[in-house]
Amino acid sequence: MHLVPDEFFVTSASAFSKVSDLNAFDRALIKMGIGEQNLVAVSSVIPPGAKEVCKKEIPMGSVTHCVLAQIRGSEDELIAAGIAYALRKDGKGGYVAEGRIHGSKDSLIDTLRQKMNEIAESRGVELGGIKYLTEELVVPKGNYGACVAALVFTGYE
Repeated sequence: MHLVPDEFFVTSASAFSKVSDLNAFDRALIKMGIGEQNLVAVSSVIPPGAKEVCKKEIPMGSVTHCVLAQIRGSEDELIAAGIAYALRKDGKGGYVAEGRIHGSKDSLIDTLRQKMNEIAESRGVELGGIKYLTEELVVPKGNYGACVAALVFTGYE
């Protein structure tokens, strides 16, 4: 049996909590619309024919495959997490890169661009336009923070 998704959506959020970094992460997932699912992190291949769709509701408790980038931090830290994704020019699927940094989203985007370029170079393929989705947060005093971004697979054949 092969699980091949034919749709995906991207989502991101940042959040903070006075209790813990795990609670901040959970709050970000809820804001993203994927806080009631059982997330399974997968690597970075978009199947041929998979289409990007608008964020959709997923039933509570669903096993949900995603490429997930996250970072957690403490008060006064600047943190950023994000993904980059692109389809191949030859129409044979695409790729996703995730990243996290104690720093700005601009620095993160530069790193994600380098990752995507190396992914293409390693495979000897050309990518179409690279899209980015990032979150940046300066964690408020007395809090923990989290930035999360995900490419979520749906619509299995």
